[in-house]
Parts: sequence; C-alpha cells; structure tokens
Amino acid sequence: MKSILVLSTGVLLAGCGEPPPSGWTGYAEAELVYIAPAVAGRLQALAVRSGQAVAAGQPLFELDATPDVAADAEARARAEGAQAQALDADKGRREPELAMSRAQLDQAHAAERLARTDLARQRELLAQGFVAPARVDDAAAALAQARARVAELDAALQVARLPARADARTAARAQAHAAQSGQAQTAWRVAQARQRAPMAARVQDIYLRPGEWVAAGQPVLALLPPDHRKARFYVPQAALGTLRLDGPVRLHCDGCGNDIPARISYIADGPEYTPPVIYADHQRDKLVFLVEARPVRAQDAERLHPGQPLDVRP
Repeated sequence: MKSILVLSTGVLLAGCGEPPPSGWTGYAEAELVYIAPAVAGRLQALAVRSGQAVAAGQPLFELDATPDVAADAEARARAEGAQAQALDADKGRREPELAMSRAQLDQAHAAERLARTDLARQRELLAQGFVAPARVDDAAAALAQARARVAELDAALQVARLPARADARTAARAQAHAAQSGQAQTAWRVAQARQRAPMAARVQDIYLRPGEWVAAGQPVLALLPPDHRKARFYVPQAALGTLRLDGPVRLHCDGCGNDIPARISYIADGPEYTPPVIYADHQRDKLVFLVEARPVRAQDAERLHPGQPLDVRP
C-alpha cells in the first residue's frame, strides 16, 4: 500500500510539471572608464593605486611635459608680442615724438615769418632803387619755401597723432588672435599631461608604471564608478513576458548580506546562445534572453564585484 501511495504521488507530480523557477543566475559586470592622455609622453608620476577610492578632480597621473612646457612658454611670449603690436597699431606716436614734431613746426613758422619780413624789406629797397629785382624774386622764393615747409611739418604732426591704417590694424589683430590660438593649443597639451579623475570612482586597474612610455590615447588606468556596476543574467523566453524595463528585481550574492534592490535597465531583443531558427516545442526552453539590471542605490552597487556570481530574484 505504501509503494502504491509513493508511486501515485510521483505520477501526480509528473503530471503537474516542474515548478516555475524562483529566479535566475547571472554575474556582476563593470563598465570601466579608461583614463588615457591625448598626448604621448613618459609616465612621470602615478598618484593612485589599485583599489583606491578617488574623488572627482583628484590627480591620477602625470606625464613628463618638459617639451610642451617649453613650447607653451614660447607660444605665450609670441602671443604677448603680437598683442602688444596690435595695441600699438591703435595708437599714434609717443608724446616725446609729438613734442619734437611740434618744435620743428615752430621752427618752420619762425622761418616763414623771417622770410615774409625779408620779402617786404626787399620790396621797399627795390622801390627805392637800392636792389635789383632779382633780390625780390629770391626773397619771394624763400617765403614760398618756408610756407611749404610749414605745411609739410603740420601734416606730419597730424599723421603722427593717427593710429595705423585700418588694414594694418586688422592684420595686427589677426596675428594676435592667431598667436593666442597657438598658445591655447600648447597650454592644452600641457594640461593633458596631468590627468584628474572625471568623477568619483574606484581605481580598478593600472596598466602602466612610472618610467614607461605612454602613447597618445593609451589607457594608463581604469576607473569604476559606483553607478557603472550592473548585473547580467539570462531569462528563458517563457518568463520574458513577466519582465519590463525599469522593473524591480533583487540581487543576491554570497557574502553580500541582504538582497540588493535593482531595476532592469536592458532587455535583449534577440535570444542568446541558440540560433533563432529553433522552434521545436522541446527546445524552446533553450531560448534565453540577456537582461541587465542596475542597483538602485550607489552604496549597494559597491557590494558588487565584477565577475561575481549572482542570483536574481523577481
């Protein structure tokens, strides 16, 4: 009788099918942020170590930027010189130079007055018959020359007060702008030699050590921000309809303590591991879909370690 009861129970269980799974298995994965300089150089200093927590803006490493520092100093000097030339083009001559031009003009005025007086005297003498007409002509020519000299120096004084021509000033400003742009480039290269943490994170890996050569774009280290940790797990196609984006799940790992609340951030459009041409009823349970979930709280994300096995519960 006991054997019949056990057999009957087994038949009933077989007829009911397997109970639905209470969760899925997966693993923790990290989205690393690779920190690389945009310029090449020898790694001079490394300010962090693997596993260290860093704050946003904290120094990470520094390259030897001696050539770029020298180029930046040269570019800065060129920019300052071009800017000074542009400012000078907007000005007239210096005050001492203007004073010299005014003194020369005063001398010319005095010479003009003297020539005028001499011409008047020569005309009186000619009227009295004491000089020849040629003397009057010479005095008139001297007066005309003195007046021309006055006009010349007066025009020179006006020009001395003017800035450079518009085209020359435009060219000077363009050269100053080009020099400043060149200096900005060298300053950027110098800044690239000193890399800081773009966000709060933990140093996950260090790939190079001081003294080694770093190529432009080559990662020196990798950071792992708290919100860049996630769970990846695979769900059978039969249970896929119960999941939705931003839906809640719970993550459990050995030694992690209480379950970690998370939300689904990604559901794959296609199946994993099996070709999409398999439609037989006895093989449908092999169709699994990749799903990703991220912890709700950053402090909980710190409890996940990349590659760690996880149990995911709906």
